[in-house]
Amino acid sequence: MSAPGARCDREPPPRHSSARRRLTLASSVLGAVIVALDGTVLTVAQPTLQRDLGASFARVQWTSTGYLIAVAALLVFAGRLGDRYGHQQVFAVGTLGFGAASAGIGVASGIGWVIGLRVAQGVFGALLQPATLGMLRAAYPPDRLGMPIALRTSAIGLAAAAGPLVGGALVTHLGWRAVFFLNVVPALAMGVLALTVRGQSRAAAPAGGGLDLPGAGLLAVALVSLVHTLVPIPEAGWTTATVLGLLVVAGAGTAFVRHERRTASPLVPSAVLGSATIGAALGVLVAASASMLGTLFVGSYFLQRTLGLDPLQTGLRALPCAVMLVVGAPVSAVLLRRLGARRTTLAGTIVLTLGVLLLSRLDEASTAVAIGGGFLLLGAGFGTVMVTATAVVVTHTSAESAGVAGGLQQTAMNIGPTLGIAAAATLMTLTTDVTTGPPLTTLAAVSASGALLALRLPGQTGVVSTGQSPSGAPHPPLPDPAHSTTLCPPAPGQIPSDTPRPPTPDQRHSATPHPPHAHSATPHPPHAHSATPHPPHADQSPPEDASPLRTRP
Repeated sequence: MSAPGARCDREPPPRHSSARRRLTLASSVLGAVIVALDGTVLTVAQPTLQRDLGASFARVQWTSTGYLIAVAALLVFAGRLGDRYGHQQVFAVGTLGFGAASAGIGVASGIGWVIGLRVAQGVFGALLQPATLGMLRAAYPPDRLGMPIALRTSAIGLAAAAGPLVGGALVTHLGWRAVFFLNVVPALAMGVLALTVRGQSRAAAPAGGGLDLPGAGLLAVALVSLVHTLVPIPEAGWTTATVLGLLVVAGAGTAFVRHERRTASPLVPSAVLGSATIGAALGVLVAASASMLGTLFVGSYFLQRTLGLDPLQTGLRALPCAVMLVVGAPVSAVLLRRLGARRTTLAGTIVLTLGVLLLSRLDEASTAVAIGGGFLLLGAGFGTVMVTATAVVVTHTSAESAGVAGGLQQTAMNIGPTLGIAAAATLMTLTTDVTTGPPLTTLAAVSASGALLALRLPGQTGVVSTGQSPSGAPHPPLPDPAHSTTLCPPAPGQIPSDTPRPPTPDQRHSATPHPPHAHSATPHPPHAHSATPHPPHADQSPPEDASPLRTRP
């Protein structure tokens, strides 16, 4: 018999062995690390690449901008491809293509080839990034997703911290091409493994059967315009082209939302597009990542131009941020399970805001302890928010839409930093010297706005079972399971609720309502002398997989 309060659209628990789950977790973590490491080592290699290939600074910048544009345009659509054709298959294509493009860049003869292959690398990176989350969603039940997501976050933080050091060593001793060969062997090995190992079954195709190419096109126009408009701001400032670009973003974004609400087979399912919970979690991610990366941008300029530190000393001052991101992510998963998404995210947002405010008070007399303390709070707060908000986005989406959820999460994590750096660069131009006050005070306000959104996240049991529909509205009350034969079908091993059973002595005196008489349309009320039902007999206990804690959020 179905447990009281269980949802009728119950999602069966994933059937994965422990070894298969560990393999899925390893693939997800390594895929995320490859992408994160590639971005951080490139920044170290660009000056040498520019000199060796005789390229202009503007063309070298396109090795980053072209990649960002390709990723931003395709993340959500790539997630939908994973939902339709299987996350493991899309992950395999993404990793193999990413490794092949990296190898191509390593042997490229000119800057044009490098830019083109970086765009191709962005396309394949867009394929594999949502799949890393989609595979986790398919392998783990919702109430156990927190720790895998935390481990993935820790690995990304470790890659971000190690990237400049690894990239510097490779460029110094082997040249800039070695940076791109770094990812080739791991990417190709993971891609081949993903193709040969049997993975989870393909998710059912959405009703209507289409991929919504018009919706994907509108979203791509909006996101490409946004990235292309914001990236030049730190150097060129605000121009007429900036304003026109933002108008294109607004127009394409509005057209996309209207199209998604009207089409029969939308790119982003209505349960995701209209979910207040998912929307709040994505907003928190944008605000936190904008504050984090904007602060790192301002802090780097301040430490080098105002305090006169070299890049290595600057990296060492900011190292506590990466350390706390790595160490704090697993702790965040434990807090998420014990305190719930709302309180954990709110605490992380407060810590992040305090870190930004502390760094905003830096001046020429600031000590290494004060600087390190600010970066420590920055990493601890951001890691907590990233783990918790990501878990909310993934667990509050059905397994059939996990790829789209992963694409939206990755899009937020790409757009937020672009917005933060653009805002910080604009504010820095208002002063003649590099000061942290005005830009970081503004970014602290952006971070604090995430606290308001965090209040809309579910409480302590929200990540496991929210009692809400995907749109955020409460579910209608379920019928009494003792009198209903239209509830969920029994889980494997359960005895159907309508199977006749001989009554036991305990059942004759139980508080469970009597079944209705054949001539009666309504059941009898429970006995007045009993206020609580008796526990089920041993032969009636539901199996572990049917526990209400395993129901879909």
